[in-house]
Amino acid sequence: MNIPSELKYTKDHEWVKIEGDVATVGITDFAQGELGDIVYVEVETLDETLDKDEVFGTVEAVKTVSDLFLPLSGEIIEFNEALEDEPEQVNSDPYGSGWMIRIKISDPSEAEDLLNDAAYKELIGA
Repeated sequence: MNIPSELKYTKDHEWVKIEGDVATVGITDFAQGELGDIVYVEVETLDETLDKDEVFGTVEAVKTVSDLFLPLSGEIIEFNEALEDEPEQVNSDPYGSGWMIRIKISDPSEAEDLLNDAAYKELIGA
């Protein structure tokens, strides 16, 4: 299972890559494996400012629909529109072309609550 050490993680199985005041967010390799074949990613919160842990969208797989929770407070400034036509990129490349949103972070101190790769591996029993 792929769990890149340079990323941060949430207990909701999302990964976060922080670059300055912008964070890129997606779901982890573990999450996409548990969900199965992803058929649709919906994010209707573009240009909205949300608090940490609010639902920013949903991911639909063949067998279930799951809410996506914002790992950090901020404004959603970009949605990966490639997922509208090719949601399977979340399965094939969860940390690359399968990213979901970018957030302009409003409270950088919240990043301290995110898990590092070792803590995430412990969470999922890897």
